[in-house]
Amino acid sequence: MALKDNEVWKAVKPFMNGGLSGMGATCVIQPLDIVKVRLQLGSTGGPFGVAAGIIKNEGFGALYTGLSAGLLRQATYTTARLGIHAKIVDFLKEQNKGAPLPLAQKAGAGLAAGGLGAIFGSPADLSLIRMQADGTLPAAERRNYTGVVHALTDIVKKDGPAGLFVGASTTAVRAMALNMGMLASNDQAKEMLDANGITGFPKTLGASAIAGFFASFFSLPFDYVKTQLQKQKPLPDGTMPFKGFMDCCGKTMASGGPLKFYTGFPTYYVRIAPHAMFTLIILDQINAFQKSVGA
Repeated sequence: MALKDNEVWKAVKPFMNGGLSGMGATCVIQPLDIVKVRLQLGSTGGPFGVAAGIIKNEGFGALYTGLSAGLLRQATYTTARLGIHAKIVDFLKEQNKGAPLPLAQKAGAGLAAGGLGAIFGSPADLSLIRMQADGTLPAAERRNYTGVVHALTDIVKKDGPAGLFVGASTTAVRAMALNMGMLASNDQAKEMLDANGITGFPKTLGASAIAGFFASFFSLPFDYVKTQLQKQKPLPDGTMPFKGFMDCCGKTMASGGPLKFYTGFPTYYVRIAPHAMFTLIILDQINAFQKSVGA
């Protein structure tokens, strides 16, 4: 029996391919991610100035702070979200008797996959944010994590198992917005490019570029709030700066208006759009290779 007909392989394939594509993209994008986080946490000087400051003060390797957590996040979050998305799309196509999915169903598939995937990836995402933000704290307050395992165990030790899911609801909402923008627009763009005779790699590249923009536009406000919630530390009186998602939104709006939610948008776009593009391009290449060898 050919591998492509093996039921176990068919079940595992979309999850494995999703994880591999996300991890590959993360290896390329990690430096941009840490610059984005530093900008959101108040560093000044623009993306190039922040990057130069990190290299000068902390060494070039600091640009890859949290890479282990980033890879773990992709191995959980992207494995789940892209695998679940593929399964949902296949199910909807069967229900539609093979007809192209309407945009509303594409958006729904992206929303569901993003939310469910985020639950799996939340602990790794939290540890990644904590590791990347550590360099912005005064020396006496730094956690000095040596890696993702150290970060995860420290969080559990200080905050209990539930501490691994701080900001999980915001992470899920952000993931739903990102995946709706990324996956729905990617599928829609591919159909439109196909209709105009654009196929092969140009189609993949064009669709992924469109997907990158919409992923950034829809998700940044939620990413900003998520970052604020995940990096907060107790105030002198023991209370937290933000009580939750809505409290953080309200205080952010009061302090800077709606544009405050788009703090660091150029850097965020440069980080999210290429990551989305690399993820989708790598995913297409993996699928094409497997198809060529009958897998």
